[in-house]
Amino acid sequence: MEYMFTLKYKLAAEDCDLDAIVERLGEAGCDDATIGVGQPGRLALVFSREDASAFEALVSALGDVKKAVPSARLVEAGPDFVGLTDVAEIAGVSRQNMRKLMLSHAVEFPAPVHEGSASVWHLSDVLDWLIVRAGYEIKSDIFEVARSAKQINLAKEVRELEPRLNLRLECLVA
Repeated sequence: MEYMFTLKYKLAAEDCDLDAIVERLGEAGCDDATIGVGQPGRLALVFSREDASAFEALVSALGDVKKAVPSARLVEAGPDFVGLTDVAEIAGVSRQNMRKLMLSHAVEFPAPVHEGSASVWHLSDVLDWLIVRAGYEIKSDIFEVARSAKQINLAKEVRELEPRLNLRLECLVA
């Protein structure tokens, strides 16, 4: 199955030759991605990758980018962090309808990752809620990519935790 997703990276200072990076990405197997290098020090790749699962597609793309640009640091796999407008677009409803749905089911609606003037949710949490609680039909590949991107982003964050906390977490979940 074909999966669409985005990987965003922060480049190291020594990786300033963007033409060389684009060339290396193509050689490493990222020829199924549109590469964006517009923001200084950043790299974004929009993939359309075939694989057995969304998770495998994401993991293989992460490996290909790592081969091509070893110093690049993953910022975010997406789609994951979204606002109501993004969710509404995926669900095929208006933003106002999505907001009304969220407010009328405030207790059950997934909690945002960041709450503020612009709240942000994990896309997979909201899609799961829309499917299970609200009866929406969401394409399985979109849901699978969102869930896989969330898992990768959470794993990335856990790796960056302070080492003593990692050790404590290992003891708690083992």
